[in-house]
Amino acid sequence: MAATLQEILLGPDTQPKVIADCYALIQQEVSDKSGISGTAVKIAYKTVNAFMPGHIRNMVGKLLPDMVDQLEPFWADFNTSGGAEFGDYLAKRGDEVAQALLTVTDAKAASSGRPTIVKAYGSVRGSAVKHIEAALPRVGDLVLKYAA
Repeated sequence: MAATLQEILLGPDTQPKVIADCYALIQQEVSDKSGISGTAVKIAYKTVNAFMPGHIRNMVGKLLPDMVDQLEPFWADFNTSGGAEFGDYLAKRGDEVAQALLTVTDAKAASSGRPTIVKAYGSVRGSAVKHIEAALPRVGDLVLKYAA
């Protein structure tokens, strides 16, 4: 039986590396954005970094276990379906995966109590599904890096 994502990504030796890779993935995704919604993402990202240096990296660590929980059913199905690339699998279910992941960030934003963060999140939430869907191939590659 295939290992769970918790076993693969959240082990004490692995989790700090996964957090660093997730943070790098976010930075790459933000830098790749273009157009109006991309500009909004870049502004929100820059705003949060300016007002709270280290906040995004810290949040990656805090959100990772819940994100892994949301990805777990997709991982289990991927393993039983015999696919080769988890990123392709996620991309084909983009809207469903994005909505699952957004339940985590929506809950965190709602309970943050930080107006600057809530405002920055709110400014990009409308286009979040599209941005998450674009990142799913990289997310899948990141998972497979540790599952190998």
